Amino acid sequence: TQYQYNIHQSNIIPLTDSTKSWPKHFAKTDLVIEAVFEDLTLKRQILSQMEDVTPLHTIFATNTSAIPIRDIAEGCARPANVLGMHYFSPVPNMPLLEIIPHDGTSPEVLERSLRIGTKQGKTCIVVKDVPGFYVNRCLGPYLVEVSALVKDGVPLEKLDASMKEFGMPVGPITLADEVGLDVGSHVATFLSKADLGDRMNGGDLTLMQNMMAKGWLGRKASQGFYTYSKDSKGKEVKTINADVRAYVEEFADRKLDLSTEEIQNRIVGRFVNEAAKCLEDGIIDNPAVGDIGMVLGTGFAPFRGGPFRYLDQMGSDKFCGMMMDMAERYDGKQFVPCDLLQEYAKTGKKFHGR
Repeated sequence: TQYQYNIHQSNIIPLTDSTKSWPKHFAKTDLVIEAVFEDLTLKRQILSQMEDVTPLHTIFATNTSAIPIRDIAEGCARPANVLGMHYFSPVPNMPLLEIIPHDGTSPEVLERSLRIGTKQGKTCIVVKDVPGFYVNRCLGPYLVEVSALVKDGVPLEKLDASMKEFGMPVGPITLADEVGLDVGSHVATFLSKADLGDRMNGGDLTLMQNMMAKGWLGRKASQGFYTYSKDSKGKEVKTINADVRAYVEEFADRKLDLSTEEIQNRIVGRFVNEAAKCLEDGIIDNPAVGDIGMVLGTGFAPFRGGPFRYLDQMGSDKFCGMMMDMAERYDGKQFVPCDLLQEYAKTGKKFHGR
């Protein structure tokens, strides 16, 4: 109700570093959620500051999109109180919350965080503390493959249209603009230096890095892959301007005439393979968590039920055959299906058991 809204709003106290009384406001805090940009040194600095002014029971939750929680907690005074609470943008609209305990997080802190996330109206999943966690770890190869397709001369509009036809709510180009090219570039670059090996190969991440340098950060800057403006009636108009089109055409080093199905197979294949690898590595507990995370965190074609339902419908054997065919045609190890998928392909086993 409006009354409840007003009550909640009245409890918000905006503070800055220049507010002399800010430490006093944190003296009775139960939870601190840190959401500064992706800089490990800065996050550790804020954690240290918070430990100086907050009670011993206070949970420190970082909203990092990719940095391992153990690295942020390293050297802090109360590592048992530290964990990740990774919200998805835009936060009011995205229902998923990844909760990431590190090895030293106490069970009580994890349980309290789950209750808080649920009270916020989020669907919470607990994932392992690895670079990128679950959702962004899967988005890494996805973004790399999108850059590979741009390199292969696929028009931006066709990339978006192909994935929308697959069932995604938005295409990869629109998704990059919505998330922010700076955020997407950071996550992809970070993961390319992490532990994914060949699975982050095959593309060219300078696609987004160069755009960042030009200030083309996406919707928030009114300019990303698309230009965002208003028409005479105040309605948003989304177009690709001449500068972006010229940049993309110069970035491409060949022009393959790929079908919609081939575009879908290349992007979805790498996306789904990484989800299966996450299950293989124990990053997610079971296929149901994997499906929930992908549908609610990325909008993975909801009617398909998520990556593991998709694999069951398609058949792991057919999926592995498709991936090995692309690995041969594109001479790329990044398409080789993970061991778990190959095992399921041989035995005919399904992820959901039916």
